[in-house]
Amino acid sequence: MKVVTKGDYRKRRHYRIRKNVQGTAGRPRMSVFVSNQHVYVQFIDDMAEKTLAAVSTAGKTSEVGAGTSVARAQELGRLAAQRAKEVGITEVVFDRGGFRYGGRLRALADAAREEGLKF
Repeated sequence: MKVVTKGDYRKRRHYRIRKNVQGTAGRPRMSVFVSNQHVYVQFIDDMAEKTLAAVSTAGKTSEVGAGTSVARAQELGRLAAQRAKEVGITEVVFDRGGFRYGGRLRALADAAREEGLKF
């Protein structure tokens, strides 16, 4: 019997999502990855295969402060929207990366919407 992990199921969901989600220069893909400790956000133009902007809670230069994981995700969502505006991005296609939409992911998305990012 084949052993299938949670990670394998997430990858399958991500492939299904990516079939339909495509980022362009006018409307890049907002790709989110959630690990046990950190959250990473990238704005990607799939046509040119370039990352336009990126923020995360990881690293020494992270601008996200301490707090609960949901509070940090909210702060990251605000920061991601501000960084996107600096680069000239107002509309995005949301790519949740196969993760369930809830908890940290929902907090991040709602905070980004509150800052004026449309998706």
